[in-house]
Amino acid sequence: MPERIAFRMVLNAGQAAEYQKRHDAIWPELSAALRQAGVSDYSIWLDPETNHLFATLVRSDDHSMDRLPQTEVNRRWWNFMADVMQYTDRNEPLVVPLQRVFHLE
Repeated sequence: MPERIAFRMVLNAGQAAEYQKRHDAIWPELSAALRQAGVSDYSIWLDPETNHLFATLVRSDDHSMDRLPQTEVNRRWWNFMADVMQYTDRNEPLVVPLQRVFHLE
């Protein structure tokens, strides 16, 4: 059964417009890589008071999301986004997994 996951990231102050602009022009090859990895229904929301980004996505039972960081297009995207959001010392977006506490279908 497909699984919905959620996570939080942090946008650098003053970068909301640039973040939006870059995602409005997301690279087709990145979208294709996400789909090929079993990702669908991917949304990112911004809390402008805290600069927190809240993301949800659905991943298939046979997803390969764990391999995305090794793909060339994913690494390029992360390099492209490094100046607008908080990153780890491994040059990856700082991602905090969120725990579901309620769901209404």
